[in-house]
Amino acid sequence: MFSKHVQTYRGLLRELKKSSLPPHKINPALSSNFRRLAEQARCSEIILNDLRNALIFMASQREHKVLLDRYNPLVDLTAEERIHATARRVGLDMPITHESGNNKRMIGAQQSTTMRAVFHPATTIRTQGRRVVTMLSTQVLDCDPTSISFDSTTSEPKITSQDTLNSLSIAAKTLTDLQPVAFPTETVYGLGALALNSSAASRIFSVKGRPPDNPLIVHVSSLDMLYGLLPSSFQMPKSYDLLIERFWPGALTLLFPSDPNTIPPIITANQPTVAIRMPSHPVARALIALVNAPIAAPSANSSGKPSPTTAEHVRRDLGGKLSVILDGGACSVGLESTVVDGLQEDGNIRVLRPGGITVEDIQELLREKIQDPKLLPQVLVHRRDYRDEQLEAAPTTPGMKYRHYSPTAPVILITTTSPPENVVPSNVGSFLLSIKEEIQPSASVKIGLLTLTDSKLGTLVLPVVDGVEWCRYELGPVDDPSVTARRLFDGLLTLDQRGVELILIEEVNDTNEGLAIMNRVRKAASEVRWITF
Repeated sequence: MFSKHVQTYRGLLRELKKSSLPPHKINPALSSNFRRLAEQARCSEIILNDLRNALIFMASQREHKVLLDRYNPLVDLTAEERIHATARRVGLDMPITHESGNNKRMIGAQQSTTMRAVFHPATTIRTQGRRVVTMLSTQVLDCDPTSISFDSTTSEPKITSQDTLNSLSIAAKTLTDLQPVAFPTETVYGLGALALNSSAASRIFSVKGRPPDNPLIVHVSSLDMLYGLLPSSFQMPKSYDLLIERFWPGALTLLFPSDPNTIPPIITANQPTVAIRMPSHPVARALIALVNAPIAAPSANSSGKPSPTTAEHVRRDLGGKLSVILDGGACSVGLESTVVDGLQEDGNIRVLRPGGITVEDIQELLREKIQDPKLLPQVLVHRRDYRDEQLEAAPTTPGMKYRHYSPTAPVILITTTSPPENVVPSNVGSFLLSIKEEIQPSASVKIGLLTLTDSKLGTLVLPVVDGVEWCRYELGPVDDPSVTARRLFDGLLTLDQRGVELILIEEVNDTNEGLAIMNRVRKAASEVRWITF
């Protein structure tokens, strides 16, 4: 058990790590001063209360800064007005959204489609006597992926289920009406809007509360659609030809030069490149083909939260904020796409965000197809093999700048790796017995655990602790990280739904899918604890 002054001191250190620049680098003088005060707090309740107040103040100041950085100035603005205000602050030109009845292509929809549920009946709410907020009626429409196939020559979809066709038609008409739609992909569920229409794309930012300097990925249904987006002078690198041939359609996003006459700046966050991929999920690809236009789509969740891998995840988070959610079942990959930049002069492949296509997959392909070692590109992973401060400040792809994947409950990463200097690992039993005292000493708590099925921690008999309810969610076997990838976000969201106060998540080996898993886990976790068995 930790004493009250030790708990407070450790909380101050954690807060210093979160608030410091560069991240996790604590000023030694501050640390020493807080340690001295914590020692004095052993004998003084007044000093202890002062330290607790300092901890609360530091946390509130950090959270306030996050909000200012993202939304300043935002007093008394609607969600869409916040997006426009932030866009102006970072120099983006976002038009005022408006309804349009003059669409180039309107796709009729039969209303007999299978509608599994309708949530949030349309409601008008008045706030402060003048703001009017309308809650949308959200339809969750079933789609059968097995009823969809594609012509190998034209890439046009063939849909044998009338219900699925009806659902897709409703979603397609919603998109052409410049409204966003949530739909399944093989990676995670996406929140889509017409990529070449600034008004439509701006609604993605409004629904998610997404910072406008965070670019979007554009999704296409065919190579012809891809080529229509690229500058006429662009020459496709050989490495891209190989990657597209092997991994498209699929969970791989490639960076291309952006044609400013075609791609609106809201999509690229004013960057010179645009991220594009072709999804392999039949529902996603068919929807894009029916609309006959590229769709911009980040994950269909509130900004900063774990990505959804089922329609129910989307419904719980964004229900009432959009009118259509297509339900095509659980996502088969479970993590966002791998983002690759192969445009640099050295010809190397830079993995900006690890994801559904592994680094090992890419390396194997290049070694197989490029026989001359002198011509073989290196595959470099951002933050593992190289750093780029300019890229991190103004990212060309999502997932690089802002905190992501965080549930409501705080997340602690549990690792058995060698700890940093001056950090003494805790025995796992002692750690589990003491964790309640750190979060809620005098109340009953629920603590979630995301563990591998057959690891030491996963097979450990959890101790009986008065006032603690353990909620375990299994991530799959140690030797199959693809299962963990599929279960990670569902595990975070499921434990959040169960109302846990804290989530402990076990580290996995960062090879194959494990690299992408740990990329997400480290961004979700506010703290790391080292343990021994």
